[in-house]
Amino acid sequence: MQGVSASRQSALPKIGIRPTIDGRRDGVRESLEDFTLGLAGAVADLLSSRLRHSDGQPVECVIADSAIGGVAEAARTADKFASEGVGLSITVTPCWCYGSETMDMEPLMPKAVWGFNGTERPGAVYLAAVLAAHNQKGLPAFSIYGRDVQDAGDLAIPDDVQERLLQFARAGLSAARMRGRSYLSVGGVSMGIAGSIVDQSFFESYLGMRVETVDMAELTRRIEAGIYDQEEFSRAMAWTRANCKEGREYNPPARQRSRAQKDQDWETVVKMAMITRDLMVGNPRLAEQGYGEEALGRNAIAGGFQGQRHWTDHLPNGDFMEAILNSSFDWNGIREAYVFATENDCLNGVSMLFGHLSTGTAQIFADVRTYWSPEAVKRVTGHKLTAPAENGFIHLINSGAAALDATGKQARDGKPAMKPYWEITPAEVDKCLKATTWYPAITEYFRGGGFSSGFLTPGGMPMTMSRVNLVKGLGPVLQLAEGWTVDLPDEVSGQLDERTNPTWPTHWFVPRLTGSEPFDDTYSVMANWGANHAALSYGHVGADLITLASILRIPVCMHNVPQEQVFRPSAWSSFGAMDPQGADFRACANFGPLYGRY
Repeated sequence: MQGVSASRQSALPKIGIRPTIDGRRDGVRESLEDFTLGLAGAVADLLSSRLRHSDGQPVECVIADSAIGGVAEAARTADKFASEGVGLSITVTPCWCYGSETMDMEPLMPKAVWGFNGTERPGAVYLAAVLAAHNQKGLPAFSIYGRDVQDAGDLAIPDDVQERLLQFARAGLSAARMRGRSYLSVGGVSMGIAGSIVDQSFFESYLGMRVETVDMAELTRRIEAGIYDQEEFSRAMAWTRANCKEGREYNPPARQRSRAQKDQDWETVVKMAMITRDLMVGNPRLAEQGYGEEALGRNAIAGGFQGQRHWTDHLPNGDFMEAILNSSFDWNGIREAYVFATENDCLNGVSMLFGHLSTGTAQIFADVRTYWSPEAVKRVTGHKLTAPAENGFIHLINSGAAALDATGKQARDGKPAMKPYWEITPAEVDKCLKATTWYPAITEYFRGGGFSSGFLTPGGMPMTMSRVNLVKGLGPVLQLAEGWTVDLPDEVSGQLDERTNPTWPTHWFVPRLTGSEPFDDTYSVMANWGANHAALSYGHVGADLITLASILRIPVCMHNVPQEQVFRPSAWSSFGAMDPQGADFRACANFGPLYGRY
């Protein structure tokens, strides 16, 4: 059983390309038809060649059957898009067209319009006119307009236009991928953590998702009744014994579990991983065993596990399950990473989901644990911090759901990286596994035992730290910080790690400082963080997350992305072009959640 990926259980959304044209016949339309359709084809070729879904499949584009010169052709195109699974649309034109007659009126579909910058025909005039119609009708659309004038008939897409087309497409696909899927909440609220108070209205109104709730007792039932693939379990245990090396025992003798208990714990945590995956996306092998209902899964694109304390006080913790699910590989080979939140922190799970859909890479779940100032590091270790950590750093660490990809043993251009699964080699998987130690769980935390992964993420990896928070009266907000992991001397890293928990994965992180609050210093970044958890995504992808948030009408309360990279619908400037952050809040409040009232 190779498992069913979180993507493949549902059809993947396509990008609809809408070539619009001046509908006047007897010379005008005829002179523009070939060029207009050529631009549409060029956009489709660009997107299909440069983009993949997170499961590795190429993105498909659907082009309208004809250029759209009026409402009849717009309606036929809408019907075609609906029948072919289009999830977002891009309107393309080199000329004047009739704005409200040719626009995309589908209310839930992310929209962009590229108006060709030329002089022979006024593509920019149509762009402005149709965007005015979008704004007036409450259907925000993204404006794409090249900086430099092009000659009529030029099918080359300028670099700046390509950048905007790809940025919109990545964000639009992410929004479309979530629509109609589920968040699987296994258990309830963990230790009073607000993020694990799952707000179903938030998922429904802002993400177009539903929440499926399963009691943790369902894992116990399936373990005891053998409702899992027995052949896969045998293979998974052999793989685990061969690849998951057990680390030293940090528990005092009186609190250590026996060898027999640990051996049983290994079997339990492997079963937990298999069963939770089956709960998320189903498993046809279960139907062969007579469990047709269980074989269906919950159509989940993300999930979380409460664990503490109603499970972990008497059963092995979820750390192995969470880490393996979030990684890009397991006993079935290299595969798309799942998105699964420790402590059922669904808001961190959503942040991880945003990052995964935007990049195709595995995600890191971490506590925002400690700010280490240069003075504190000097006092504790005697070491003076130097660049890039000269302003101090944030210790990100958590017992659970850090993907093993974060060991940094994958490489791109000779540097440590976290790559989409289709770029990962078996040799890199082997290195990731060898860099990970599985320590017996600290039983003062986890009375039921289990195993926690331990590794150190190397420095120099670009990262984007993000978090969705809910605020009463305001709704959801997104905050993010682009930065890098940093290296410390081994003895310094060891000293600092030992003060927290050396059996958990550690990531030393520094945000990119801008000189403006809250990015004037590293301390202020942590002081303004809105929760105890954060998601880390490989790469500087803050611009894509901001674009996605604007599609979903989630304002961004904190970011350090250069302003020229920020891309939101054109309507946002009407809410205060000289105050873009305030305009974001006002626009999101005005248009409201994409899928209905919160």
